[in-house]
Amino acid sequence: MEFSHHARVNPFVAAMTLVIAIGSYTARATAATAGDVLTGLGAFFTRTARADGSFANGIDPEYRGMSASAYSDLAAVTYAVTLHKTFGWKLPHEDATRRFLLSRQQTNGDFFNVAGTVDPKSAEGRVYNTTQGIVALHALGAKPRFDPLGVFEEILKKDYKTLPAFSTSFFPLAYLAYGQPIPAEADKRIRATMMQAQDGYLNNHIAATFHAAHYHRLIGEPTPMADKIIARVLREQKPDGSWLLNMPSRDRHATYDAVFTLHQLGAGRTECRAAVERAARWALSCRNADGGFGHFPGSTSDADANYFQAGTLVMAGFLKPVDPLPPDAHLLSWGHVMPLPALSAGTKK
Repeated sequence: MEFSHHARVNPFVAAMTLVIAIGSYTARATAATAGDVLTGLGAFFTRTARADGSFANGIDPEYRGMSASAYSDLAAVTYAVTLHKTFGWKLPHEDATRRFLLSRQQTNGDFFNVAGTVDPKSAEGRVYNTTQGIVALHALGAKPRFDPLGVFEEILKKDYKTLPAFSTSFFPLAYLAYGQPIPAEADKRIRATMMQAQDGYLNNHIAATFHAAHYHRLIGEPTPMADKIIARVLREQKPDGSWLLNMPSRDRHATYDAVFTLHQLGAGRTECRAAVERAARWALSCRNADGGFGHFPGSTSDADANYFQAGTLVMAGFLKPVDPLPPDAHLLSWGHVMPLPALSAGTKK
């Protein structure tokens, strides 16, 4: 049916039609099986894989990405590597992917982005890109050509206090993926920036709080004020299962962050498990017909969203990772296959 450009369209009817269409697809998406999801993700990666080993941010080659995929072009390739290793898949061009990542390192150790909004010379860009490069290469069984740890040592001398509050766990992740524990002095300096409020949260947001929990899990220590953090996370979950509490640009990863926090800090607790299951249903509602995931229901499938939604589904037990897990699975990106801490004797199961 064709519509004349002179036709008058009732905006309320148009809006309701869109809502109904999205709701109809969301219902089908949440009914997907694990096999459906994995098949769809595999197809998405096949369509976005590039011959040079990198990955596009989305199916449309003109799509510039959202969140981390828009921030740095190292995000898409790192998350593609992570998910392929999570599920035991062969990358479409694995040797080329390894060469691509190695080519993105400078002689001073910095990894750099070519596309994306972050300045690769900024402290923020250097930490982000270098961590992603180390993590992806480690997952591929390779090491950077040049020692990258000097990047972090340099930033810890002066620039670390200017980094975003969600940067904390980048440091131990990068050190461990390079085969070394984080140095005591570096640990001391980063801990000094992790100031908790009375409810245990950092920066009054789940992102910085998640990275603090991730930091402590990486170094093998209990997260301070864990019970208070859990209480707030549970309290703030929305009826739809998400943690979309602020403007979308601030909460794109909030549901994953909350799920990791409950999964790790509340391991074995019935109420935490129930909250994670609700979050999984919400993550499924973000799945699109092209097999990828958006950051929200109805949003464009995105390389960054694929990792965070699939990671949520792994932690919920909906998607099963490869068995046995790959070496150092706890260092695959942001902890979606990190082993759970030992349960205490009194923990409710």
